[in-house]
Amino acid sequence: MSSSPTSRNRTRMLRTAAVVASAAMVAVAVQSGTVSAAAEREAGATALTLSSGARAQAISAAQSEAATTARAIGLSSEERLVARDVIKDADGTVHTRYERTYAGLPVLGGDLVVHQKKDGSRKTTKGTEARIAPAAARGLKPAPAGARQVVWAATGTPVFAYESVVTGTEPDGTPSERHVITDAATGAELYAYEAIHTGTGTSGYSGTVPLGTTQSGSAYSLTDAARGSHKTYDLNGAASTATGTLFTDADDAWGDGTPSNRQTAAVDAHYGAAVTWDFYKSELGRNGIAGDGKAAYSRVHYGNAYVNAFWSDSCFCMTYGDGANNQKPLTSLDVAGHEMSHGLTAATAKLNYSRESGGLNEATSDILGTSVEFFANNSSDAGDYLIGEKIDIRGNGTPLRYMDKPSKDGVSADYWSKTVGRLDVHHSSGVGNHFFYLLSEGSGAKTVNGVSYDSPTYDGSTVAGIGRTKAYKIWYKALSTYMTSTTNYAGARTATLQAAADLYGASGPEYQQVAAAWKAVNVN
Repeated sequence: MSSSPTSRNRTRMLRTAAVVASAAMVAVAVQSGTVSAAAEREAGATALTLSSGARAQAISAAQSEAATTARAIGLSSEERLVARDVIKDADGTVHTRYERTYAGLPVLGGDLVVHQKKDGSRKTTKGTEARIAPAAARGLKPAPAGARQVVWAATGTPVFAYESVVTGTEPDGTPSERHVITDAATGAELYAYEAIHTGTGTSGYSGTVPLGTTQSGSAYSLTDAARGSHKTYDLNGAASTATGTLFTDADDAWGDGTPSNRQTAAVDAHYGAAVTWDFYKSELGRNGIAGDGKAAYSRVHYGNAYVNAFWSDSCFCMTYGDGANNQKPLTSLDVAGHEMSHGLTAATAKLNYSRESGGLNEATSDILGTSVEFFANNSSDAGDYLIGEKIDIRGNGTPLRYMDKPSKDGVSADYWSKTVGRLDVHHSSGVGNHFFYLLSEGSGAKTVNGVSYDSPTYDGSTVAGIGRTKAYKIWYKALSTYMTSTTNYAGARTATLQAAADLYGASGPEYQQVAAAWKAVNVN
């Protein structure tokens, strides 16, 4: 090995513990005679992969035209638009996501997306259709210490409000960043949500895997320069907000597949981050989590026997515990995909982490985390529709969540009801997870990659799956171009139908099966 001080990327085959499973692929039939037209439509409606510079230029251009756009879509003279993201489709359609202000105050729930076709025609998707005209600011209560004044428009009539962030620690050791919205006139709590997005998944054990590392002098670090310089750090058992210590090694051979070797969890996290980055780029046309070519970072060995993993927007990072007795690190492919997809949601629709939008937020992470696992095609951790099947949190060998029939965990919802938004977001996510499974694989009994499933429907109907790839492309397009912070399950139905129409046509089988899958989970 060279001892040159010049940094360079290294890819090594690294050993971790193996769990052998088959990796059979499910073929998706394509109707004869429609391949060319369908492929052309899908290609045209697919997002282009923008470089970080091109994306920054597009956002800057959108901001320079923001005042004109605000007038064109009918906003009042007190309202302003702040460009946050731009997605360009191959057919020339541009989707620009904006935050909104009123009299200089952030409008929470006022986010919107302007869709402009190549011919200049324009449509708008809004987080709220309510007119932003809160009552006069006279008689407002003093702001709580550290709070910021906002306009709350996500629910009910828009009002002046205060947003406070209460930090602390949950009983299981998870950090808490609880955002509380209170009415500035009455002091009443209007809404609250948790900014730390938690989730669990399978234990690592991905076999022998390639890792992107960087050499500097005679040492190597877990720094993947090919993927936005993603880094993996060791918290060494601290339940801390600190970054931790960057993993380094003298011979570039990492881990031995056992939890007692501190590098093993780092290998799994680093590999999972790389596969998720590759999935986003090759399958979704997205250049990193935020679309700006910059990586998040990973922290492993959080706390003592911490049985969870979480994403934090504030650090733009994933954090993983070592599981029960520090023997089950939560650093598998689907966990990595799950946690980074919370970051993806924050960079796109920004789904509020409470009620139905919170369930959609969690469902998005389960859906894309599962899709990452299938995409990896790793024979040691074959793709499945089970969440957390290897960490054995319950101690009886059962998965944490089931996508084919979510209620099998005893608490998650198979179908939508008026009360589903009252559930914990990890359980209301069942409706979205069930929809995705039905859209991908269809209803009834079947076996995928050696795992047996039997998915029911609310109305006894039969759903024909369209294949997982089309299903996740529809979900991503809906998330990135049509969902907003306040989207609920009815809104997700509308968004995914529009995405299906864009990609495959409003008269095609994909559109019909999206409608059928939502009906099968009682979202009409």
